[in-house]
Amino acid sequence: MTAAPAFELPAILEAHEPPEARGLARDEVRLMVASKDDGSITHASFRDLARFLRAGDVLVVNTSATLPAAVLARRSDGSSLELRFSTAAPALPDGRWWVVELRSGDGMTPFEDGEAGEHLTLAGNGDLELVAPYAAGSRLWLAHFDPHEPLHEYLARQGHPIRYSYVPRPWPIEAYQTVFALHPGSAEMPSAARPFTDELVGELVSRGVLFAPLTLHTGVSSPERHEPPYPEWYEVPASSARLVNQVRAWGGRVIAVGTTAVRALETVAQPDGSVESGEGWTDLVITGDRGLWAFDGLITGWHEAEASHLMLLEAAAGEALLARSYDEALEHGYLWHEFGDSHLISP
Repeated sequence: MTAAPAFELPAILEAHEPPEARGLARDEVRLMVASKDDGSITHASFRDLARFLRAGDVLVVNTSATLPAAVLARRSDGSSLELRFSTAAPALPDGRWWVVELRSGDGMTPFEDGEAGEHLTLAGNGDLELVAPYAAGSRLWLAHFDPHEPLHEYLARQGHPIRYSYVPRPWPIEAYQTVFALHPGSAEMPSAARPFTDELVGELVSRGVLFAPLTLHTGVSSPERHEPPYPEWYEVPASSARLVNQVRAWGGRVIAVGTTAVRALETVAQPDGSVESGEGWTDLVITGDRGLWAFDGLITGWHEAEASHLMLLEAAAGEALLARSYDEALEHGYLWHEFGDSHLISP
């Protein structure tokens, strides 16, 4: 990335709870529309999204559902930690090897004193071993955990959603699911899709907007401080690949709902914009220099200055428009994070 937006995020612009707790429907969060065509910026409500789309456009949506991926753990000295399951280990996909993150007992701060070979006792299901650091300079660990049931079932009983210090109280897992959630697997919510409601989806369909589902299971976002994202599992169905190719052929626009949808589809894209079906682990890192091959636009949230997502956003918007968008968001009081407001980088 050539020049990420540099800013200090005031605490007042952090969304501390879901919009429903502020008396709003999901689709009543604010929407900034930044046009790549003429550089204009429009302030609207997410409920107005249909105004900025047209018949024949396709929205590429992530169907991954959020896991209650955080569990309580205890060290041999009796002290408590929070352990967060990020993803299955890409090279060891047998259900027993996991990439995990350690946090303080309340989950609010990173815990960096874990040791290779250390055993942790997890709530309700026995022993987990920290095997080795997952990547140099990372807060993630490769861990061995052999539960007595599928991990999704274990987490449903013992886990709780991942949250950070800007969300002062816990919320149920339903607050972290999108209307498209079908396939459990994400450590954190693919939050760009959170403002969609059944009613809004119905309105878009009635106006001729199409939907192309795919899946990418996201890992924890907390390590992403100028670090590239880690490998994540994805699946692009043949039906969605065909639809995207057809939309491009008739001159429609392909718009991603979230950076996760971008990463999955761009993994199977060619420089001419055509895509194929596929599944597996993607380690694709999208930068402004690489650019986007398959997408014309992007719906996303607001990201902190150190987030690696900004490299991808520069590829979608260009450096100048992205910087203007963030200046406008700060000036007009847009809310950040998973319960915050939205940003459409419009074709």
